[in-house]
Amino acid sequence: MFDLRRVAVAALGAALYGSTPTIAAEPVGEAVRIRTSVIGSGGPLAERDAVHRDERISTSRSGLGQFVFRDGSKLAVGAGSSVVIDNFVFDDAKTVQKLTVAAAKGTFRWISGNSKHSAYQILTPAGTIGVRGTVFDFYIGKDGTTAIVLLEGAARFCGPAGCQQLTRRCDCVIAKRDGTMTDTHRAGRSTLSTLGNRKALPFLSGDQKLSASFGSMSGSCGISAAIEIKPTAPHRARPPERATPQKARPGKTRSNEPGKRGLDKGKKGQDSGKKGQDTGKKGQLDTGTKKGRG
Repeated sequence: MFDLRRVAVAALGAALYGSTPTIAAEPVGEAVRIRTSVIGSGGPLAERDAVHRDERISTSRSGLGQFVFRDGSKLAVGAGSSVVIDNFVFDDAKTVQKLTVAAAKGTFRWISGNSKHSAYQILTPAGTIGVRGTVFDFYIGKDGTTAIVLLEGAARFCGPAGCQQLTRRCDCVIAKRDGTMTDTHRAGRSTLSTLGNRKALPFLSGDQKLSASFGSMSGSCGISAAIEIKPTAPHRARPPERATPQKARPGKTRSNEPGKRGLDKGKKGQDSGKKGQDTGKKGQLDTGTKKGRG
């Protein structure tokens, strides 16, 4: 009966649109928070809208989407991101046998649900993230460079050159498409510089805020957004002030030249000394004359 209804829907779609549309996939979760603009395969998404298997989700340059899957797993999709719910195989109402997320670019936070750890797999251009009961953030740049920062539990990142284990909070691995990969190291302020993007990990740096159920992990692993210095207005230099000419006193000429001014002062001192000598000499002559007259 269900199959007959699906065929009828497909036939109706073909009559209305002139082509046979793909049969809608079964819902695998729903949007619990939408900010600015988040687009699904069927158009803009709103809170409580269902998301489906094989659905591509994209966010605007300021967009944010938070999604909860049927087994309780959570995925936050930050600004300028693109991801596909690539594979979702149900086990029962509360668990899944397989949940694969293919992330193309952008920023994300993953929180595991009720299913076995082996059920989760996240594909990136530089390698595969294996989930081990985990909370972590990851970033994918335009060139495919991928970074993962562990927040809780454990994870493993595998690329063409091998695998790296993340077992402690704030463990970080950065990998590239060509297979090069860093050793596991502690994330910090230098992580954003290494990635060349101040907004690479917005949920840790504070550029984007998550709801309490997605952002309860305390601390930012030392990652903080670079301070954006606003350009200041150009300083206008004041024109030099013109010196007010001083009126020369009668009988005296003042020199503005430092060297000449010093020489004048020295000459004045010499003249004073000479004047003193002349006074003493005059006194001696006058005294002698007076004595001779007596």
